[in-house]
Amino acid sequence: MTTLSAAGTVSGSIDRSLQRHGRDWKGDAFMVALLGALLTALAFLVVLLGTIMSDGLGVYTDRGASFLTSGLSRSVDKAGIWQGIRGSLIITAIVAVVAFPLGIATAVYLEEYATDNRFTRFVSLNIRNLAGVPSVVYGLLGFSLFVKFLGNDLTDGGGLTGGRSVISAGLTMAVLVLPLVIITTTEALRAVPQTLREGAIGIGATRWDTVRTMVLPNASPGILTGIVLTISRAIGETAPLLLVGGVTGFLSSGNQSMFEQLRGGFTALPLIVFRWSKEPKADFREALAPAAIIALLIVTLACNTIAIVLRNRFERRQQRV
Repeated sequence: MTTLSAAGTVSGSIDRSLQRHGRDWKGDAFMVALLGALLTALAFLVVLLGTIMSDGLGVYTDRGASFLTSGLSRSVDKAGIWQGIRGSLIITAIVAVVAFPLGIATAVYLEEYATDNRFTRFVSLNIRNLAGVPSVVYGLLGFSLFVKFLGNDLTDGGGLTGGRSVISAGLTMAVLVLPLVIITTTEALRAVPQTLREGAIGIGATRWDTVRTMVLPNASPGILTGIVLTISRAIGETAPLLLVGGVTGFLSSGNQSMFEQLRGGFTALPLIVFRWSKEPKADFREALAPAAIIALLIVTLACNTIAIVLRNRFERRQQRV
């Protein structure tokens, strides 16, 4: 009787709280504060984009596609960003080839195969800590490992990465975004209901069949969302590229083959923006640098759009199933 009386008292208290018609001033004030923070951030973003567009669109109006197809130059009228676009796309491709399969495989092992012991918890904790390490630290790692160690000349006359090359840059950026890939993939795998795994095992499927046919297809939208975030960070980073030897001045590839260019000097759009924003000539700072930022935004949006389209396709496929 005492238990029933206590339960009735609690139920009555909850009903009175739900039916109370008072104004939640603290909640309303918190909502207003959040809305104010959102509007302030959007205002800064709009002003920034407006300034960049107004300063940079004139370059495209005056020079057209020649700004996109020309190489680096000390002349304002001849300077272009084609070498930076190519370098950014190659670095992104290396990140996709190295970081995505390795990160997804690591997350699948930790979440689906590894036992929950002290070692795996230690590894997971360190992966999350590595996601917050400043990018310049990864630049130092890339310089020591990929430029110095793997870039030293071997007996055949060439290092594995070519030293200060786009290969070293791509590998450095892959290491930079690898923790982010692992974390987002792990969260996507955890969002898959456990009942799907239990049902597959119950009808005789192996663990690999369960992961391949049930877990990964259902987790693919979340995984691709993480890939979108990864691509955005990989394209926009500057500090690691500077440390592994990205060229900020004049760059000439001559008649080198594609393989030789991969092992030679490189530049990228963030490096070009960094360099032009520090030029003493006002035309570089006030016109060419904003124009390069516009191109960087377009490249980033294009890569993200591809990932978003793939994610939506997987989501529709899962809904049909």
